[in-house]
Amino acid sequence: MNEEIATNGNATETNETENNLLELAKSNPDGISNDDIKRHMPDIPLTEITAIINKCLKNGIFDLFKTKDNLLYKYKDPSKKTMVKGADAEEKLVYKIIEEAGNKGIWIRDIRFGSNLNMTQLNKVLKSLETKKLIKCVKSVTASKKKVYMLFDLEPDSSVTGGAWYQDQDFESEFVDVLNQQCHRFLVEKLEEANTKSNGPLLARNRSYATANDVHKFISELGISKVSLTVEDIESILYTVVLDNNAERIVATNGSYVYKAVNRFLPSAGIVKTTCGICPVANRCAETGLINPKACSYFTDWLIQ
Repeated sequence: MNEEIATNGNATETNETENNLLELAKSNPDGISNDDIKRHMPDIPLTEITAIINKCLKNGIFDLFKTKDNLLYKYKDPSKKTMVKGADAEEKLVYKIIEEAGNKGIWIRDIRFGSNLNMTQLNKVLKSLETKKLIKCVKSVTASKKKVYMLFDLEPDSSVTGGAWYQDQDFESEFVDVLNQQCHRFLVEKLEEANTKSNGPLLARNRSYATANDVHKFISELGISKVSLTVEDIESILYTVVLDNNAERIVATNGSYVYKAVNRFLPSAGIVKTTCGICPVANRCAETGLINPKACSYFTDWLIQ
């Protein structure tokens, strides 16, 4: 009876040690060394630590990495999809390379360099992994003729798909124009409301500013987008409104941007648009001398046009 109690006590201590080790590894995503383990768990015998590490390596909970100085144990989330049993060495190698690329994917050329396989072998391995639905091929907006591979259950990064502004690798310019107009419309309406309901110019000015979250809520309620837009997407559209001189952007006290509709700049006077109006040496131009209207080739070209 006493032996049974002692055995259960040892098992409880082992489980607690294992949990502490896992928590330590989780809190250090770059990996933990033997020195890290000794520093955080000085009272645990080395034999017990070694047994737990070997168990975690065997069960695929830890990955072992060798650096220039020492060995590192990196926690691997068991919820992530792993290779199927029965995969050969080439499939495991290629899968590992693609897994490390994350949701930004990796070109087939880089997979070839990393795996050192010839194209015939590599195409065979990639086809096998695609058939098993472990990886997928995604089109990239930056290079339509290149194949980008990533794990099957990952959502491609916006740098690959182009985000909400691309559909089948085509830039949706009309969609962006509509969003630009609606964002500007919201800012104009907010400005008009602030000028009507506020007492004094300073209060009206403060109330006329809108955050990207305000505009995002407005666009979402309109229902004009078939895709889900993020606040960052709206931020990029608002910046185009600023570039069109239809709005201004300033930094709020919390460090974020706020936006306000503004009147467009007055059109330039006709004389400014002429060659003389933008000439950097106009103040030196005279009837005589090297710089004069008769000898000015720019002025002659402008008259001909």
